[in-house]
Amino acid sequence: MFKGNFTFSIDSKGRLSIPAKLRKYVNPEANNTFVFTKGIEKCIYVYPLDEWHIFEETLKKLNPNKREEAFIRRRFLMFASDDTLDTQNRLIIPKDLAAYAGIEKEVFILGDLEKFELWNPSEYEKYLNNNDMPFEDVVEKVLGGGDYDT
Repeated sequence: MFKGNFTFSIDSKGRLSIPAKLRKYVNPEANNTFVFTKGIEKCIYVYPLDEWHIFEETLKKLNPNKREEAFIRRRFLMFASDDTLDTQNRLIIPKDLAAYAGIEKEVFILGDLEKFELWNPSEYEKYLNNNDMPFEDVVEKVLGGGDYDT
């Protein structure tokens, strides 16, 4: 599963080198292919192909005749596109998604278990600073309390 964070530069052709620490978690079933889509926040979700197929199964369970569920399906699928690692382990970030996330020359890569996220570094900083609740309170609310080291 993907974890950790990295800051990398994007080359003039919009290519991003995928860190070795992330690549080691990509299953052979993904065939070095990744699917990009809009994230919930102002970021890009990047799924290895095998994990994308699992996510698609979740989307298939949504009822396309219910407005909110159809909206979720449409939003994730309309922006989905894939790319395969080149010989230098790079992916081309789709231009429309890079524009949406405000990614230009630098990208903050955040491991998020079955996927990783691509952020404009300053947008991620804003995201962290704009939470209304302290992290400890969110952990207690969502996970039910306990002793968690942060």
